[in-house]
Amino acid sequence: MPKVAIAPIIVVWLGFGIGSKVMIICLLTFFPVLVTSIAGFKAVDADRIDLLRSLSATRWQIFRKAKFPSALPYVFAGLNMAAAFSVVGAVVGEFVGAQAGLGVLILQMEAQADTGGSFAVCVVLSVIGIVMTDVLRRIQRRVLHWMPADSSQRTVSV
Repeated sequence: MPKVAIAPIIVVWLGFGIGSKVMIICLLTFFPVLVTSIAGFKAVDADRIDLLRSLSATRWQIFRKAKFPSALPYVFAGLNMAAAFSVVGAVVGEFVGAQAGLGVLILQMEAQADTGGSFAVCVVLSVIGIVMTDVLRRIQRRVLHWMPADSSQRTVSV
């Protein structure tokens, strides 16, 4: 079942306030981050873990030195998806039950057959998504400074 389909139920449960919108956004963004993070932790190089074990590393050291750094690119991939889904979730939450916001503005523009206004709101939503993605990309570059920015620059270690 698509998570957007339960948005009206969430609004009934939590009311028309900010809580229902936050819950819808959380439902839409949680699973992409979870799934990509799990994939990242499963993609850790076994040789790296074996090397750390041979050096008598503790479980915490293995996590900190091998598992977490290897999973971070996957976590950021999930966060990038979540950024886009959060904008969608906010608009859906406003479609279903709000009295103000960009989602409500789109509905009002459509009711008045104002296509230009609807597209203008869509452009604003696109800019919000682009800014969120850019901020995440900058954070990712700072956190993953050791990783090449382009996958074509990666080298194979022997």
